[in-house]
Order: sequence, then C-alpha cells, then structure tokens
Amino acid sequence: MGTAQIIATVLTGIVTVTAIVLAVRAVLTITAVIRRGRPDPARFADPQKRTTTMLRETVGHTRMLKWSAIGAAHWFVMVSFMLLFLLVLEAYFEVVNPENSLPLIGGWIVYGFVTEWIGILGLIGIVYLIARRQKDRRAKVSRFSGSTMWQGYFVEAVIIGVLICGFLIRGFKVANDTFEFPTWATPLSHAVGAILPREADGPTWVALVKLLISMGWLITIGLNPTMGVAWHRFLAFFNIYFKRSPEKPAGSGLGALRPMMSEGKPLDFEEADPEKDQFGVAQVEQFTWKGLLDFTTCTECGRCQSQCPAWNTAKPLSPKLLVLSLRDHAYAKAPYLLAGGGKDLTGEEKATEAQLAHMDVLALAEGNRPLVGTEDENGVIDPDVLWSCTTCGACVEQCPVDIEHVDHIVDMRRYQVLIESSFPSEAGVMLRNLENKGNPWGSPQNTREDWTKGLDFEVPRVGEKEDFEYLFWVGCAGAFEDRAKKTTRAVATLLHEAGVDFAILGEGETCTGDPARRIGNEFVFQMLAQQNVETLQEANVKKIVATCPHCFNTLGNEYEQLGLKVEVVHHTQLLAHLVATGKLTPVQPVDGGITYHDPCYLGRHNRVFDAPREVLGEVTEMPRNRERSFCCGAGGARMWMEEKIGKRINIERTEEALATGAKTVAVGCPFCYTMIGDGVTAKGEQDNVEVVDVATVLLRSLKQDA
Repeated sequence: MGTAQIIATVLTGIVTVTAIVLAVRAVLTITAVIRRGRPDPARFADPQKRTTTMLRETVGHTRMLKWSAIGAAHWFVMVSFMLLFLLVLEAYFEVVNPENSLPLIGGWIVYGFVTEWIGILGLIGIVYLIARRQKDRRAKVSRFSGSTMWQGYFVEAVIIGVLICGFLIRGFKVANDTFEFPTWATPLSHAVGAILPREADGPTWVALVKLLISMGWLITIGLNPTMGVAWHRFLAFFNIYFKRSPEKPAGSGLGALRPMMSEGKPLDFEEADPEKDQFGVAQVEQFTWKGLLDFTTCTECGRCQSQCPAWNTAKPLSPKLLVLSLRDHAYAKAPYLLAGGGKDLTGEEKATEAQLAHMDVLALAEGNRPLVGTEDENGVIDPDVLWSCTTCGACVEQCPVDIEHVDHIVDMRRYQVLIESSFPSEAGVMLRNLENKGNPWGSPQNTREDWTKGLDFEVPRVGEKEDFEYLFWVGCAGAFEDRAKKTTRAVATLLHEAGVDFAILGEGETCTGDPARRIGNEFVFQMLAQQNVETLQEANVKKIVATCPHCFNTLGNEYEQLGLKVEVVHHTQLLAHLVATGKLTPVQPVDGGITYHDPCYLGRHNRVFDAPREVLGEVTEMPRNRERSFCCGAGGARMWMEEKIGKRINIERTEEALATGAKTVAVGCPFCYTMIGDGVTAKGEQDNVEVVDVATVLLRSLKQDA
C-alpha cells in the first residue's frame, strides 16, 4: 500500500464513520417523529397486495411515467442510484488498491456491461432532469415555487459527480491496462481511458473523491432529516407500501374519504366524548403515523402544486407548501414532544413544570403554535389555505409517493368545524339547511318530486313499485336546481325510452351528506348517511344510477363504511351501455363541435373517463382532460362558499373550454353544470356556447324536438 492509498484510506474511514453516525441519528429522529402519530392499524392489512403495489409503482415507475420523458429519466436515475451503489462499494476496495475490483462479481462481464449502461443512461437522465428543473423553475407558474432549491441542486450535483467519478475510475484503469472488461461492453469507459494519461494512483484518488462526494451527501442528509428530496429515496418505498388503498391504480386518497378516527378506530358519534375522543386534528401529532410519514416523504417536486386549481388561480393553497409546513412544524416541535410535552384533548399541557423548565425554548414555542391560525396568531396553516381546497384530488393523483393530501386537509377542517365552530360564514347556511331541510338549498322536502311534472310518462316510486332493477338517485341538485332538473328529466326520459326498469325514492330521498363531510362536519354527514342507508336497505335496493358524481362517489364508496353495499353507476355509464347494446341509437350529430369537461368526482376520483365520451362521440378535448382535468371549483363544499381570493376557478376552466372553439360544452355533474354555465355567462358567450349535460346531448341526438 503506497502513500496515496494510506492517505485515501484514512480519509475515507474518517468521513464514512462520520456519515454513518449522522445518518443513523437522522433515521432515529425520523422514526421517533413518525411514531408520535396516532395509530392506524388498517395500514398493515393485505401485505401481499401492498408489496405488489409498491413494487409496481417503484420498479415500474407507473406514477412517474405519466410524465413520459421526465418519468423515464427519473427511472434511469433511480436505477443508477440503487444499482451503482455496488460501484460505490467497489470504490472502497479501489482506495486501498487501484487495481482492485468488487469481490466475487467485480470481474463478471455482465456486471461490467450492466453498470456501464446504467451509468450512461443515468447520466443522460440526470442531465435531462437538471435541464427540466431550470426550464420549469422559470415558468410563470412554477411547480418548484416554494421548494428548497439548494437541496435539489445539491442532489443533482452529487449524482453527476458520482457518475462522472465512476467513469473516470474505469478510464484510469483502461489507461493503466488494469481494466477487466472489453470495449463492446464498456464503450464509454474505454473512450475516457483513451484520453487519460497512465497514472498508477489515478483510480485511488478518484475513488477517494467519489467516496467523499457520496459520504458528503450522507452527512448532509444526516444533518437534515427534513430533506425530502433526498430521504424519499428510502422513504418512498414505505409510504407507497402503507398507502390507504393498495388496490387503487392512482392515488390511494381518492374516492372515499378516510373515516373520522380516534386511537385507530372509527369514531362512534353516539358514544363519542370530545374530552376523551379525537375530533379531527388540532395538533400535528394528532395526525396518524402515516400522515407524519407522508410529510417526511415529500420530494418537493411540486407536481401537486402544478395541478392544483387553487394554486393556479392565485389562491394561497399549495398542496406542496401545506405538506412542507406540516413537516417543518412536526420536526421543529419534536424535541418538545419527545421530552414529554404536548396538549391533551382538552388543551391542557401534559408536561410537568420541571419538564417544561428543561425543554428547548424554540421547540416549546413551536409546541404552542396553533395548527390552524392566521399570521397574527402564528398559525402553521392559514385558514385561507385550509378553505381554498376543492378536494378535487389533483394533488393526490399526481403525487409520485402517494401522499394523501385531501385526507389531511379534511381532518384539519373537522376539528375547526366540530370543535372550534370556525369555518366560512356562508357555509353555515348550507349546514343548517342540511340539518333542518335535508338538502343544502333549504328547499321544502315536498317539492323534491316537482321535476316529474310535465313528463309524458309516469315516473315510478319506490313503494308503489316493489320490484325494479335500478333506483334512480336524483340528488338534491337534480331535484331542486333549475339547470340540473333538465338533466334529471333527460335521464328519466332516456331510461323510460330504453325500457330500463327503474324507480325513485321521491320525498324519501335526502342529501347523501357529501358537502357536510368535505367541509368537515362529520356529525351531519353521519346523520344523513345513516338515514339514507336505512331507507335503501328497507327498499331492498341492489343497483343505483346517479346523475351527480358526488352522490355517485358517496353512495358507492363511503356508504360501505356504514355497512351498505350496492352497485352504483353514473348515468353516463348506464347510457353508454344502453347505446352500446342498441337500446338507444343516436341519429343526429351535434352541430358546432363539442368539448367535454371531466368532473373531478367522476373522472379522477372514480376513473370514469370513457363512458361519457362514448355517448358523445367525437369530442374536441381541452388541454387538461381525463385524470388531469381542471376542477370547476365547486367541490369540497366550495359550491356554497364565495371565492374572494384570486381568479375564479370556474372562469379559468370556462376559458379553456371556450378556447376549443366548440359550441357545446358537455358536463356530467350538476355542480360543473352550474359553475361552467355561470362562467360562460360571465364571459358573455351564453348566446354562442351552450353548457348541457351528456344526457341532454344524447336525448337531442335521438329527437329533433328535444
């Protein structure tokens, strides 16, 4: 062992031990923080399915590849990080002896070939990602806005440095005639070797630099446990494995909301006590351990932010920044929590005076911050951020590591509504109407069947008709809102003409509770839902067809939590089936072209993309469509809250629809009907462009005078 090798070995040993100690300390910190979260035992169910999903999403990169070139580049960088760990390990042997290679497999030609090409493709991939980061960072509305940019630059530089060092080590070995692999297997290494001088200690010095870079990276992330852009390389596997619904191809936080939980069990409102049971989330440690893992895993990539309708219309909500705020708060508060501090469910301090006297002052101050509060109140999450969310699920859909943003937002809303009685004032009218009238509009229950007046056929009612195939769930909008009534009448007419055996509940129907649940009033939701479940079970309903995607989602996904299992279809699905089987035959095309707006709760939340298009025929697509469709702005109970900040979301979407040049904008949701219809009117295009439901388009194509 020469002088170079002795120096390199000593330096490598010192930096490696330092890196390992700091990394272990960081891992212990991360696990300690995550373990402070509330229990969530359901996350351990279906281990085989979870493992399969995790491998599919990580190795298969199914979420990232939605972004095509970016996803492919990231896959090669990910694989190079995992596989070329062997080359980092090999560098320890090269530090000791420049002619050394990895024991056992170091001379195997397959090893040389695979590591060479993974290194080449990884290098191309990281260069492309660096270029895209710079391009996207300079965009007018950047997904990287608010991200900790130095961390991204640092990680990119480390990857570049390690990959270059790998080829330089091999190049010196080629120049020194000590390289084991032929040119055809390792072309870049031989090309580099052709321009390098013969230098006996060259591999040792470059191996030292490579290890200093690698261990420098480990030291840096060891000192920064909140550095998600680096830690996600390890945590993403766990976060995806523990996703709420491993069977879902998209984000596991889509569809049904997570029930209101206390100590790992669904809350029973008949026995619940706010002093003993958790009502929503008031402190960061009241999130489940999976929630804290979510916050820690965030990569700061900003894909959620780039798709968020609130952020894209100048609202203060960015799903990314919300998660980062919760993450930073959790880790800043951690010393206080781990030392025995914290508030009980009544808001009283758990720690003794003696414990408080020895706590870190900054951590103690962080522990006293309200989770939701204005800037003057030193809140972690501003109320305007919390109430800007439409629960459209775009953030959940796009997140490559399966963070469940919507569940966390609604959990915070639940505490604000149920315990603090703090929510936008205009939503109070809607909640009172739900409690007193059974619908958000406050219309009399005895007018729920008024939409049937004037039809040239009798609409059968449950009770009058004992046996029927489908219950037609009309919904509150379909029963009381004038525009939505047109859809209801069109659907009923189409079902009648197709010979579908259906019935309605009429005055026996009440709101499914969707707006109450998404604003955070779980109590009202449970009250309405239990009433509906009893009604449906008494009527022996087996199949339901609904025109409102919010009713469709609640009936089909959330009523299972209350013990109801029925087959629920959206009216566009049933109509597409009737057209496909020849029971309805469109004969007249739509003049002036047609574009279709994917409702969030039909498309993104429930993956119904094709059925409406099959009914409509040729469609001029908006740039943002299908799973990336832009929200109309009405979800998350925003239908009953005024937009006071930034651009109106429905105007943004309407402008996109108008830009297609289509004379008809088709929708599949009564909320979207209202919001986009209002948008067309606001733009002064009501005489040129018509907004109608898919069912109305189909009915008109069957009849000239419809």
